[in-house]
Amino acid sequence: MSFLSPLTTSIHNPRLCLLNALRANAKPIMTFLGLPSIRTAQLVAQTGLQGIIIDCEHGHISDDAMHGSTAAIAAVGVSPLVRIRMTHGDLIKRALDAGAHGIVVPQVNTAEEAGRVVSDAKFPPQGRRGQGSAFPAIAHAIDIPTYMRTANETIITCLQIETKEGVENIDAICDVPGVDMIFIGPNDLALSILGYVPAKGEEPEFIDAIEKIVAAARKHRKWVARLSNDGASCKEHLKVFDTVAMSYDVRAIQNWYTAELRTARDASQ
Repeated sequence: MSFLSPLTTSIHNPRLCLLNALRANAKPIMTFLGLPSIRTAQLVAQTGLQGIIIDCEHGHISDDAMHGSTAAIAAVGVSPLVRIRMTHGDLIKRALDAGAHGIVVPQVNTAEEAGRVVSDAKFPPQGRRGQGSAFPAIAHAIDIPTYMRTANETIITCLQIETKEGVENIDAICDVPGVDMIFIGPNDLALSILGYVPAKGEEPEFIDAIEKIVAAARKHRKWVARLSNDGASCKEHLKVFDTVAMSYDVRAIQNWYTAELRTARDASQ
């Protein structure tokens, strides 16, 4: 079955910052948000990013905080995505009903799992998502009937590949209609393939895995993304990837204070 999706849609909603940048091949940059604060969400959204991934998998984000951060990010004109904890349909529904412009689903290992995610993310007839929330239309700056008509082809369904099994099945996963983006989680991928974190970046099996994921995404015309630790890494990764997520709000705060305290206490200066 094939159907219109964010990869093929002709719909243009100026509020969908990340989707518009991806379709223009503008190499958008995202980040992860792990702190449960509307104010943090607003501050990070005002930095020039095109997307912010609200991390309900590893971050300190409750359901309430996810709703608040989604609304705050969308109101600034940046695309909120939600990384859910697992592939369960109720988590997908909650994220999309909050107004997420996309979902990021961790630990997808088979085409069957990918198909279930797509089904849970799409309204009928493409899927089984139910309707009942007024909030997503607000986050998309449209009315509810328009949201119902356009959601299936504008909401980004992004799957994380971060295990050896996922790499082995990547071609079949990318072949699933409705999968829009593949996101490489390099740390969990290294842990699965190499048995340690972080990867040095020169291990042949790790390099081969990343190249295999990118090749499958390109073959099936899916967007492909990854985590980048800093601006320099982003610049290099964007030569290959369609978008990257630059670091994490928690890490950014830690790194800034660590660096500035080192400067403040350096007796040689």
